[in-house]
Amino acid sequence: MFTEIHNTIEDIVFAQVTEVGDSIERSKNGELCTCHQCRIDTACYVLNRIEPHYISSNRGVARVEQATIARQQKVAEIVSLIYEGIRQVNHNRRPFIDHGSRNVDPEMVLNTPIFNIPIIIGRVFNGLNFEPLPEAKVELFQNGDIAVMKDAAWQNPFMIVPNTEGTFTFWPTSIPAEATAINKIFEFSVKVEAPNLETLTHVFKIPVTSEMQTADAYFRKRSFKLPNLHLFPEDGEDEF
Repeated sequence: MFTEIHNTIEDIVFAQVTEVGDSIERSKNGELCTCHQCRIDTACYVLNRIEPHYISSNRGVARVEQATIARQQKVAEIVSLIYEGIRQVNHNRRPFIDHGSRNVDPEMVLNTPIFNIPIIIGRVFNGLNFEPLPEAKVELFQNGDIAVMKDAAWQNPFMIVPNTEGTFTFWPTSIPAEATAINKIFEFSVKVEAPNLETLTHVFKIPVTSEMQTADAYFRKRSFKLPNLHLFPEDGEDEF
């Protein structure tokens, strides 16, 4: 069993995104949005452009803290990337987000036990030629009802577009728990529809252990990958 591996650069980036975002809000710069989603997108922008630094022990943390000068240089580089990222994110704002407020996710600040449902990832293919479906509607259900997503950045239904290679993603909202360390299995289903193809419903279960919500839970979230799903013509024979 591998010990927990952590990218220490994430800690610096998240802290600096918060500091820079709060500073922009205090300056009342109306041209730049610093809502919850824009901060997340900015952090992703920076992390995709800077070399990670992984550790797996307390000694690793100690060595990081001793490298004061190198750390200061890294912070300066990160801050520069953050301002660059904020401008890029604001230039391409997500269309379904309320950018008029900070839009802080309540679960990021509540220290309560919850079941963190992982991000669900899957792909849809044409069952005859095994090519990714360029256009399909995928819906996620829980207990027979359309599943509620984490926030407005995650759509349900998910409309697949040509440049995603048939990939769909969902992040269901967390579920309150009575205590931590409770094991529970949650049942979901996805319904896939595409023009001239039979509708497919796939049922699956996700085991989850309740935990105490922490401020960095968003960035450490594990994913749950579904098997590839195949749709066949409406008048074709069932080949499953």
